Amino acid sequence: MTSTTTANAGLSTGSLLKALCLLWLAGMAMRITILAVPPVIPLIHDDLHMTETQVGLLIGMPLVVFALAAVPGSILIARFGARLTMAAGLLITALAAAGRGAAPNIWWLYAGTMVMGFGVAIMQPSLLALVREWIPRRIGLGTAISTNGIVAGATLGPAFTISVVLPLVGQSWRLDLVVWAALVLAIAMIFFIFAPRGHGQADYGTEGQLWWPDWKSPLPYLLGVSFGCCNSIYFGANAFLADFLSAQGRPDLIGAALGWLNGSQLIASFVFLAAAEYLRRRVWPFLVFGPAMLAGLFGIVFGSGGWIVAAAGVVGFAAAVAFILILAMPPYLSRPGDVHRTSAGMFTISYSCAVIIPMISGGLWDLTGIPWTAFVPLGICAIILTVLGFALSRQQPARV
Repeated sequence: MTSTTTANAGLSTGSLLKALCLLWLAGMAMRITILAVPPVIPLIHDDLHMTETQVGLLIGMPLVVFALAAVPGSILIARFGARLTMAAGLLITALAAAGRGAAPNIWWLYAGTMVMGFGVAIMQPSLLALVREWIPRRIGLGTAISTNGIVAGATLGPAFTISVVLPLVGQSWRLDLVVWAALVLAIAMIFFIFAPRGHGQADYGTEGQLWWPDWKSPLPYLLGVSFGCCNSIYFGANAFLADFLSAQGRPDLIGAALGWLNGSQLIASFVFLAAAEYLRRRVWPFLVFGPAMLAGLFGIVFGSGGWIVAAAGVVGFAAAVAFILILAMPPYLSRPGDVHRTSAGMFTISYSCAVIIPMISGGLWDLTGIPWTAFVPLGICAIILTVLGFALSRQQPARV
């Protein structure tokens, strides 16, 4: 059998570009239906008579499903291959996301969100496995492209929902969700038609029949806790920044601070495209951007005026760089055909952290009544990420 490495050693420019385009589209589809919800929360809130607790559950539910469904995603990849699993994930995500628009009550909305979350959850390990399968010699570039798509998807939904989509659909949150789901469905069709069919279950060989993460290896824990710290900082900062600024008497800074926190991620993802191969497995990015996240959190807590906005931008930029670096690790450090279960272990741990740590942050705020205490666990995460990132960068790559 011809190995994936051999088959891809001489990729033509056209084949490389097609693979990168498909990876970018898949990455975008993984976030766009999730992040399109926050802008229409007020409309959903009023229509379905939701409480704030129910709103919080709706926003946090996908992260819980990401953690629970990562290993089932690994099973599907081992059985059917990464390409078919990705196509199935895209289709499930699109149909479930559209179905939420017909939800008659909050419970149907929750059900649709959980099914959508499952679709995205099985796409995540598939994406990393496809990077390894399609372009094993350009893992850094493939990860940077797919991550750029993820960040673009997270940005497009909030950016265009209020200004473009809602006016076109008569301010209907239901039709808004259907529009974004239709985009994912179009991506699913493109992926199914154009994705290379020379890879799949047969390429996994004996290793591919394994799906359970190797919990005896330190790698899933290093990856999972590192990625979890990164995600916790990002989601935690988004969760508490607005309320913190309101408590500080500066609600006028909320829009700019959140804009730079998220917009700087897109900037970082484009910058990283030019340096993807160079930065891969370098030690200094973690030693620079880990402390930069910590400094940005200090700037948010102790800064004033425009410095808070700038600090939020630093947190977002540094978190995006760490996100890309860690996401490139499973394809690089895992053996061929083993990426799916390594990444499944990473996602299980990381998204569990992304749910638990912001809860701890909120609990500290409630317990002490001091707003800045919510950022203490995030600062600890920045320190842990720096240490573990250094350890990850010293790991030896798997033999291609």
